[in-house]
Amino acid sequence: MSQARHAILAKLRAGKKSGETDKPTPLYSPWLAPDESTRLARFCTQLTASHAQVHRCKTADLQSQVRDIVTSMATPRIATGTQGKYLTEIREGCQSADVVPFTQPIERWKETLFSEIDVGITHTHAAIADTGTLVLWPDSNEPRTLSLVPPCHIALVNASDIADNFASLIQAQDWHQRLPTNVVLISGPSKTADIQQTLAYGAHGPRQLIVIVLTDR
Repeated sequence: MSQARHAILAKLRAGKKSGETDKPTPLYSPWLAPDESTRLARFCTQLTASHAQVHRCKTADLQSQVRDIVTSMATPRIATGTQGKYLTEIREGCQSADVVPFTQPIERWKETLFSEIDVGITHTHAAIADTGTLVLWPDSNEPRTLSLVPPCHIALVNASDIADNFASLIQAQDWHQRLPTNVVLISGPSKTADIQQTLAYGAHGPRQLIVIVLTDR
C-alpha cells in the first residue's frame, strides 16, 4: 500500500463517523396547553388553518347542528356507520338527506360508495390540539372508507377527548398496550404537493372536512 493511500485511510479512520456533526441534538419540546380553553382554541385554529370547517355546539344541539349542515348541501347522499355514541342524533339530523348505513362488505357496494355517496359521517377516537388532528380508530362499525372516500367528511369530536400533543395522547391511552390494527390521522381535507411542490387541497379523497366539536363532554 502506498504511503499516500495509507495516510488517506488513516485520516478517514480517525475522522468522525458518517452523519456526525458538532451540532447538539435538539430536544423535543411538545406543545402544552395551560388550560382547557387554550387547548380547544388551538385545536380549532389549527384545523381552520388547514382549510377545515369547525363548528362548536352542546350535545343537546348536535341534531340541529347536523341538520343545518346537511340542509345547506344540495340533497346529499350520506353514508354512516352502524354504531356509535351519537348515531341517533346523526340519523335524526340527516332526515332531509338520503342516508345509507354501511351494513354490507365494501365489495358489494364499492361502486355506490365511490360514485354516489357525497358525505361520510364518523365519530372520532380522540384529537390533537397542537396540530389540529383528528384520530380515528376504524372498525367494522365505522370503516375507514367513510372518512377517506366521500367528497365530504363530517367528524364528531368531544372536546374532552382532545390531547395537547401526540406524545401525551399515546402515553395517556397506553397505545403500546392496545394499539388497533388501523389508525387514521386527519389534519384537514385531502391535499398533495406532488405538482411542482405546491400544496393543493382537494386533489384526492375528501375535498371538504367539517368538524363538530361537542364542548360539554
